[in-house]
Amino acid sequence: MVLRDSARLRYVTFFYLYVMQGIPAGFGLTAVYNYLIGSGLSAHAVGSFAAIVGLPWTFQFVWGPLIDKYQYSIIGHRKQWVVLTQLVAVLASLSLLLVRQPVAQLGLMSAVFFIHSVFASIQDASVDAIAISVVPAAERGRVNAFMRGGFLLGWAVGGAALSWVLHHGGFGRAALAQSLALLGLTVLTFFIKLERTDRLLPRFGPGQRPIVEGQSEAEINPPLGWLFAELWRSMVEKHSLRAFGIIFLAYLGGSLFNNAYTFHLIHSLHWADAEVSAQQGTLGSVIAFGVLLGGGIIVDRLGAARLQYWVMVGLAGFLLTFGSLGAFWSLKAVGFTGLVVMNLADPLLSAAAMPLLMAFCRPRIEGSQFTTYMALVNLCTVTASYLNGWLLELTSAPVIGVGCGLLLLSLVVALRRSQAHPALAQQPIVA
Repeated sequence: MVLRDSARLRYVTFFYLYVMQGIPAGFGLTAVYNYLIGSGLSAHAVGSFAAIVGLPWTFQFVWGPLIDKYQYSIIGHRKQWVVLTQLVAVLASLSLLLVRQPVAQLGLMSAVFFIHSVFASIQDASVDAIAISVVPAAERGRVNAFMRGGFLLGWAVGGAALSWVLHHGGFGRAALAQSLALLGLTVLTFFIKLERTDRLLPRFGPGQRPIVEGQSEAEINPPLGWLFAELWRSMVEKHSLRAFGIIFLAYLGGSLFNNAYTFHLIHSLHWADAEVSAQQGTLGSVIAFGVLLGGGIIVDRLGAARLQYWVMVGLAGFLLTFGSLGAFWSLKAVGFTGLVVMNLADPLLSAAAMPLLMAFCRPRIEGSQFTTYMALVNLCTVTASYLNGWLLELTSAPVIGVGCGLLLLSLVVALRRSQAHPALAQQPIVA
C-alpha cells in the first residue's frame, strides 16, 4: 500500500480519489441540474445554480500555495490535506439532508453545495499535487486517464444512479447515499502511504518537525511570498501562457455548448430529465472511459500535443456539423448521439491537456501551478454555466453550437501557427 513502490496502486488510488470528486459533481451538476430544468425553472435560475456549485473550483489558485507551504506531514506530504478535506466534505454532504424541497429551498441547497465544493476543491488540489510528485513522467498519460476515468465513473454514479434515487426515493435519500459512498472511500484513504517511511496515523507534541539533512525549514515549507512570486513567473512564461490560452478557450467552447444542448433537450424538446441524466451517466460514461484509457496510452507514446490537435479538429468538426442539424435533434438517435459525443469532449480534451500542463509545472511549486491551471479550467465551466442562461434568452442551442465550432476551428488554426507546444511539453519533468 505504498504509492511510490507500485504503479498498479497508483492507478487504483488516483482512480478512486477521482471517483470521490465525480460523485457529488454528477449529483449536483447532472441529477439536480436536470431535475431543476424538468421542474420548470428558467435557464437563468438553473445556470446560476450551476455557477454557484462550480465557483469554489475557481479558487484553487489560493489553495495551491497554502498546500505547498504546509506540505510536510508525517503521514505523507500533502496527505493530511486530502484526509482532512475528505472528512469535512462528508459532513457538508450530510448537510444536504436539511433540504426537503430542492426547488422551494433552492437558496439553501445552493449554499450547501457551495460549501461542499470548497472542501472538495481543496481535496482535488491536494490530490493533483501528490500525483505530480509521485507519478513518473512516463506514466502521467495513463494515470491521468485513470483519474479522469474515475471522475467519469463517479459522475455516472452521481448523475445516473443518484438521479434514480432522487426521483424514486426523494432528495434526502439521494443525499444520504452520496454521503455514505464518500465516507467509505474516505476510510480507504487512511491506509494508503505515499512513501514506505510514512506513518498511518499522525503524532502530536514537540519534536515532530521534519529533520532532513542539508535542508532548511524554508526549503521544506517554502515561504508564501516566494511561492506566489515563483507561481507568477511560471504562469506568465511565454510558451506556457500561449498553450494554456488555447486549452482554456477549447474547454469554454465545449462546456458552453454542452450546457445549452442539455437545456434544449429537456426544456424545448421535452425529454424527461431523468432520461437525460441516465443516458449521460451510463452508456456515455462507459464509452468515454474507454476512450480515455486509449487516449492515455497515446499520450505516453505519441505526446500530448499531437493528441490535443486532433481532438480539437474532431470537436470543431462535430460542433459545426451537429449545430447545423438542429432541426433533427428531436429524433432520438440524433439527440442521443449528441449526448454521447459531448460526454466525450471533456475527457478527450483532458487526456491531452492535463499531461501537457503537468509538464509545464516547476519543481517545489508543482501543486500551486497545476491547481492554478485547474482553477482557470474550472472557471470555464462556471463561465459557461452563467453565459448559457444569458445566451439562451437571446438565441438557440443550434446557433450556440455553430458558434462554439467556429471558436474551436480558430483555435486549431492558432495552434498550427503559434507552435504553442515547445519541446518542454514532450520531455519528462523532474519533480
